[in-house]
Amino acid sequence: MPQVLLLEDDPAIADTVVFALQREGFEVQHHLLLRDAHQHALRQRPDVAVLDVGLPDGNGMDLCRQWRAADDVRLRALPVLMLTARAEEMDRVIALETGADDYLTKPFSPRELVARLRALLRRSALSPAPAASPASLFELDADGQRIRYASHTLGLTRMEYRLLAALLSAPGRIRSREWLLDQVWGLQSEATDRTVDTHIKTLRAKLRECRPDLEPIATHRGLGYALELPPARSD
Repeated sequence: MPQVLLLEDDPAIADTVVFALQREGFEVQHHLLLRDAHQHALRQRPDVAVLDVGLPDGNGMDLCRQWRAADDVRLRALPVLMLTARAEEMDRVIALETGADDYLTKPFSPRELVARLRALLRRSALSPAPAASPASLFELDADGQRIRYASHTLGLTRMEYRLLAALLSAPGRIRSREWLLDQVWGLQSEATDRTVDTHIKTLRAKLRECRPDLEPIATHRGLGYALELPPARSD
């Protein structure tokens, strides 16, 4: 279920958006203030954000600009749609120049908002890896079918090796379970989504043995998995 962070201070608009998104299968976290939205994004990165421009404690464009300059690669890559009552061309240009991926003017159709968010999620899943790559933590020996992580040689099964190698082929890019099944097990295999999840779990356990403070395989709900530059684990 894709997670949407909604930053909107108008209760009527917020209620309409939340209802429309939930009806279409999105999970929505609604905030009224910039600081609350930012803190939520730091704790749990959403899959996409919808930011109002005019807010009681600032401007949604400023928050978007802050995310685009963040050290956290996940925030820098977060898809953002700006939602505003200002329809002038310069406002749209400014919003896009701050790093927003799309722009929707009030009043708007909830159906169009849903369509735009789905398009953003599709583009995000296909986007190239960010400049800061977690691949530097890994050494892939394709000839020897071995992978070293944080200077440790991993004890991997054949399928674990192929799964991690598939993720390493495009760090930062979200790979769906269907894509991973095709690449690792093949279309003729009887493996299922649960097979992918199980192997991801065992991979994570082996990676934690080498670096307990890092979690390089990220889960993107409803989309799949990605190898990302990880923050330090708090547990």
